[in-house]
Amino acid sequence: MSRRALILGGTGLIGRAAARRLRQAGWTVDAPGREVDRGNPEALAAAMGDGADLLVDTLCYSAADARTLVPLARKAVSTVMISAKAVYVDSHGRHANSSEPPRFDAPVTEDQPTLAPLDSDPFTREGYGPNKVAAERTLLDSGLPITVLRPSKVHGPGNKRPLEQYFVERILAGNKVVVLASRGQGVDHPTAAANIAALIETAALHPGARVLNAADPDAPNGLEISRIIARSLGHEWHEILLDHDQAGRHPWHRGFVLDTSAALALGYRPVGDYATTVQETLRDLVSSRSWQDRACE
Repeated sequence: MSRRALILGGTGLIGRAAARRLRQAGWTVDAPGREVDRGNPEALAAAMGDGADLLVDTLCYSAADARTLVPLARKAVSTVMISAKAVYVDSHGRHANSSEPPRFDAPVTEDQPTLAPLDSDPFTREGYGPNKVAAERTLLDSGLPITVLRPSKVHGPGNKRPLEQYFVERILAGNKVVVLASRGQGVDHPTAAANIAALIETAALHPGARVLNAADPDAPNGLEISRIIARSLGHEWHEILLDHDQAGRHPWHRGFVLDTSAALALGYRPVGDYATTVQETLRDLVSSRSWQDRACE
C-alpha cells in the first residue's frame, strides 16, 4: 500500500521539491495550494482526512499556526515543520535579521541559543525569527514525533526571489567586471530545496521529535558562487576584490554556516552540492530572461 503525505504549502519552493521527491519514491502526495486556507482548522482537518504517514508544513510562522497543526500531527506518523536559521542568536544577541550580522566561531549546531519566543507579527524583519521560535516550541512541547528543520538561504527552481539573479543579470548584460565587497569572503550557507526534500524524506522514515539544520553539503563564499555561476553560463569576467564592504555587496555577504552533522547521523544524504543543485535555477533564470527579451522586441 502506498504511503501518503500531506504537504501544506505544496505549491511553494520547498513544497514542490518535497512533493516531487516523494512521488518519485512511490508516495501518494496531496499538495494543496491556495484552495486550502492555512488558517482554517476545518479546511486543514478536511485535507488531512483519516491521517497520513507524513505531514509537512512549510507555512508555519507563529505559535497560532503551530496550534492549528498539532491536531493534524496527532493523525500523522511523522510531521515536519519548516523553520529557519533566523532563530539563532550569537553571544551578543545578533541574529540573521539584526542590523549588525551575527558572528559565530564555528558552524552553528542545533544547540546554539535562539531568540526568545514572541507572539507578534511574524512577517516583519524583527518578528520573523522570534515567532518561528514560538512555533517550534509549541510543536516540540506537544510530545509528538515532529521534526523541525532550520534551512538557510533556500534556492531552487521556481524561487520568486532567486539570489542567483544578482550575478545572472550581470552576466546576461555582458558585464566584463564583477566587483565584490570584502574580497568576496562573505558566507551565508545555501540550502537547495532538493536537499531539504531529501531531509524531509529521511525524517519521514525515522519519526521522532527533533531539530535539524538543513543546508547544502558545502558553503561557498560570494567569490566562489560568482565563479560557479559564471562558469555554468560560459562567462568570463575580471574580478575586482575590495578590502572594504562599502561597494560590491552580494546577497551572501552576511550570514553564517550551519552544522549538518545531526541530519547526516539520521541517514540524510544530500542530492548534491551548491554547484550541482543550482543548475536548474540558472536554466530557469536564463530562460525567463530570454522570454522577457523577446517580449520587449
